[in-house]
Parts: sequence; C-alpha cells; structure tokens
Amino acid sequence: MQKAEKKTFEESMQRLEEIVSLLETNEQSLDETVKLFEEGLTLVKDCDASLKNFENKVNELTENDGGEQA
Repeated sequence: MQKAEKKTFEESMQRLEEIVSLLETNEQSLDETVKLFEEGLTLVKDCDASLKNFENKVNELTENDGGEQA
C-alpha cells in the first residue's frame, strides 16, 4: 500500500473548501458525509502543523536576522 503524497498547504486549504461546500449541500449519504468529515479533520491537522512549522521558521529567521546582512 502506497502512502498518499503530502499536499501543499494551499492544496489542503482548497480541498477543505471543497469539503465544506459538499457538506453544506447535505446531499451526500451518511457514509460519504462521515468520510468527508474525516478527510477534513486530517487536512485541518496537517494545515495546523504546517502553520506551526512556518511560524517556527519565521521566528528562527528573525531571531538570527536571516543569517546574513543584505
């Protein structure tokens, strides 16, 4: 079984928007709704982790003045 390719932050956010739209229509079966909800939760966790990594990187760069002077 292959591991799914990790999506970029932007791709994850786009997919989350799609999921929200689908869930708002309330036209899916209960099984499909649960699958979409689970996928959405996974994407939210991935996005949160990405944002924390971005924040840590920015903090690191600003503390070190970017490592070089312009």
